[in-house]
Amino acid sequence: MNTFLSSVLRLSVPYGTAFLWWLGQMGLLMKIGNTVLCVDYFASERQDRQVPPPIPAEELSGVDLILGTHDHLDHIDHAAWRIWAHTCPEAKFVFPALHEPGILADGIPQDRCLGLTDGKSVLFRDVTVHAVAAAHEFLDPDPETGFYPCLQYIIEGNGVRIYHAGDTLRYEGMLPRLLSFGPPDAALLPINGRDGRRYRRNCIGNMTFQEAADLAGELSPGLVIPGHWDMFRDNPGDPAAFADYLEAKYAGRVPVRIPRYLEEIRVGSKAT
Repeated sequence: MNTFLSSVLRLSVPYGTAFLWWLGQMGLLMKIGNTVLCVDYFASERQDRQVPPPIPAEELSGVDLILGTHDHLDHIDHAAWRIWAHTCPEAKFVFPALHEPGILADGIPQDRCLGLTDGKSVLFRDVTVHAVAAAHEFLDPDPETGFYPCLQYIIEGNGVRIYHAGDTLRYEGMLPRLLSFGPPDAALLPINGRDGRRYRRNCIGNMTFQEAADLAGELSPGLVIPGHWDMFRDNPGDPAAFADYLEAKYAGRVPVRIPRYLEEIRVGSKAT
């Protein structure tokens, strides 16, 4: 087994804490209680990525829940999911239910598929995953099923709440939905924004760093981590500008962590 993953599996996680490791872009590895989760991990080797996968796809093992927020390569990496169906033989796969045919085509059995849509939740062992619709760039529910193609996740367990925003803009009603779960102990937010140059080549947008900082200021998480800024040269973000804006506008009320690959981030519950 990969040495780093071996250390993750051995790690003891006290109640009221979770451990996070950033995997680049919006990729996040978590250990919550005894459950290991991997969200939006882009692990395929490609010439256009600026950084190599911190864990080679074929070395990912020991993960209990593999989650993808939407069907873009850097969030649901189909080539990697096909590998993980075998290297993580006990893992369940969580994704927008609208994309289930593609997940089944990857060779992942139906009984390991946990499709979600807005307002739905799934309990796995001691971890609950709640789905909230994401607007990337529009909400775009499927006209036949009403299922949303892009999701955000609120992940709760071991007395801790983690918010993973996937790829999204803010939309009317989103903040109250998020606040209804209670303040998150940590939040991973995309900050790469959007502009005409990107639209013209069909690269749809996310929150700007200012919009993401304002969301963090209103949600008041115990910790906010900027994501979606490092992977592609033509779709960048500026985590330092995000941190500076948040500090200037919200006067230190929300701690910021600009992550480094596989650096351990310990999260404590705001309720304790």
